[in-house]
Amino acid sequence: MKSYNLTQFRKDLSELSIELDKNQEEQFMQYYELLIQWNEVMNLTAITDFDEVLKKHFVDSLSLIKAVPELLKEGYSVIDVGTGAGFPGIPLKIAFPGLKVTLLDSLNKRVKFLNEVIAQIGLADIDAVHGRAEDYAKPGLFREKYDLCVSRAVANMATLSEYCLVKVGGRFIPYKSEKIEEEAAAAKKAFYLLGGEVVENIEFNLPYSDIYRSLFIIRKKAPTPGKYPRKAGLPAKEPIS
Repeated sequence: MKSYNLTQFRKDLSELSIELDKNQEEQFMQYYELLIQWNEVMNLTAITDFDEVLKKHFVDSLSLIKAVPELLKEGYSVIDVGTGAGFPGIPLKIAFPGLKVTLLDSLNKRVKFLNEVIAQIGLADIDAVHGRAEDYAKPGLFREKYDLCVSRAVANMATLSEYCLVKVGGRFIPYKSEKIEEEAAAAKKAFYLLGGEVVENIEFNLPYSDIYRSLFIIRKKAPTPGKYPRKAGLPAKEPIS
């Protein structure tokens, strides 16, 4: 593995009160190299510049610590819906190794990439699963199983909230890159019907940048009615309104 300048990466993480050991830094660099290698033959990310990957993928993923100090707890369970190239799930697992992480993606070739990353950098208590959230949110699979559900997918909040994967008392947090008060307001009915409520919106810029981010914290206060989620495709095509 080649040598990398991690000065800015370390400064960024220090702003989030995160300090990595040498092994964790090496895992992030291995992840970066695998991402670039696989990206040559499949579409994983449009962001390939080293410093941009560190800031816009790795640091961005880890900014969740601003909303969820429980990431430091051993055995805290997290599912990353529509994980794509593994963001935010894999960076969270590297930085907070006590987490139990599930990566869910609908494209099998991306899941093969994720499994390669998991094997190559030696991660445990993390699974990459091929499937749609609508299917895995049904009884008997991943429904209401997790402490936390996260997503950096671009779907709107009403659609994402229908993937009912957190237990009562758990939280769903979509990462957003623009101000979306209107989207959140439109999704309030969906949150209510599905047993959730918005408790906070944390807005900030990524460290040493003008890159805006927001984390909407939706708490699960009641079980989701049995008729949700609807069949595959409907949550995206006809969001609850």
